[in-house]
Amino acid sequence: MRSLFTFLLSLLALSLLPRLALAGIPACEGLPEAKLKIAREVLSSAHPHDCCDGTLAECLGRSPVCPLVTRLAADVCRRAGAGQSKADIERELQRRAMSVTSPKVTIDTSGAAVAGDANAKVEIVLYVCARCPYCSRLLPQLYESVTNGKLKGKARIVVRPFPIRSHPGSTEAAKAMLAAQRQGKLFEFLLEMYRNFDRYEPAKLAEFAAAAGLDVERFRRDLADPALEKTLVEAKKEGIRNHVEATPAVYVQRRKYHAELSLAAIEDYAEEQYERPAGR
Repeated sequence: MRSLFTFLLSLLALSLLPRLALAGIPACEGLPEAKLKIAREVLSSAHPHDCCDGTLAECLGRSPVCPLVTRLAADVCRRAGAGQSKADIERELQRRAMSVTSPKVTIDTSGAAVAGDANAKVEIVLYVCARCPYCSRLLPQLYESVTNGKLKGKARIVVRPFPIRSHPGSTEAAKAMLAAQRQGKLFEFLLEMYRNFDRYEPAKLAEFAAAAGLDVERFRRDLADPALEKTLVEAKKEGIRNHVEATPAVYVQRRKYHAELSLAAIEDYAEEQYERPAGR
């Protein structure tokens, strides 16, 4: 009888959750009942990876509510609203926790091009292949976010070349990235290549350089410099040491990011890192 009573109480708490704990979280408001049910189930079983020892639902009921808990609850509702299953959402929360606890790696960013505020608290390093289709979509979105969008003033991005052998022309494009970096225009050049992704061929590199505002003659000379190949080899070795297996590979605060490679997910995670106390 007692176990039945406990079960009924848990059902009651679950039914009250959207009205009590989720008030004031825009992503949770207006969800259809079926999707809200999934969000409630996740919130009642999953735990935050920091700041509170209870379930997300229990932590939402405490005062004051930890900002991370509110952020994770909003993420749960966003995913439920997008049609993700309970198992999918729980898996993504686990991957997010892995990102926070993964070991820090060594990345050589000396002389690297930076997009966004160079003094921004959060550093996002991306290993990219210039011929990677997903990189061609994600990098421009992140660039816009740190220069004019949600992450402006909060995060900066740094790019490291990691050509994928199965992508034709990737080595030539990676060398061209480094040649553009020597002129301080890596992002301008890479974004130009991504805008012309479907018409790329190595013979057009000088054309893309001109469109990106580079000194084309210097660009050609730098491309022929044997030192450029050595720099690229070192960047590729660094990526391999840091367990890069595919591109884009994202590292936030020098820790490998294991969660969803979407703009919304990365922005939310970067904002979480921005809100973390110094030294943690």
